[in-house]
Amino acid sequence: MTIKFSESIEYICTSMNEVLKNSNKSDVRKTAMTIIDAPQVFVYGAGRSGLVGRTFAMRLMQLGQRAFFIGETITPAVKDGDCVLFVSKTGETQTAIQAAKVVTERVKAKVIVLTSSPDSTLADFADVLMVLDVVRSEKDASLAPLGTVFENSAMVFLDALIALIMDETGETEEDMKERHPILV
Repeated sequence: MTIKFSESIEYICTSMNEVLKNSNKSDVRKTAMTIIDAPQVFVYGAGRSGLVGRTFAMRLMQLGQRAFFIGETITPAVKDGDCVLFVSKTGETQTAIQAAKVVTERVKAKVIVLTSSPDSTLADFADVLMVLDVVRSEKDASLAPLGTVFENSAMVFLDALIALIMDETGETEEDMKERHPILV
């Protein structure tokens, strides 16, 4: 391995650990219960945040939730009582803001926002706000460019949320395997 590669791995892992350790987790159970109680759960994010969101929606489906990613051709309409989780580092992604406006003004869906920007436009729509406290350093440009630390931290955070939802609902990995698109 090259020195730069090893340095990047160490930096990303250390940064993620700090973000996850220092982020406010006081509303994590409220987040889990909002998801569990919703008739349908929708997830949205753009770019790499969207990819993270898609993995979370997949896990929710494997837990037996009616879960969808906004923007897919087979995604149904959000309705009153549903839950929409937005993943956005900046909280200023215009497509996310537009979707948040629609689900709060036209229907009465619960909105969860996972961001690193608690004072953002998107955060203002949140019923539940989950903040990953990402502080960008000079090393980010060469070792973890763009939103790498946020996106990887969001992935781990949402995977840990899946474990909490499993605990709250009594679902097991065996239950999830039965809902896996490719039986494993």
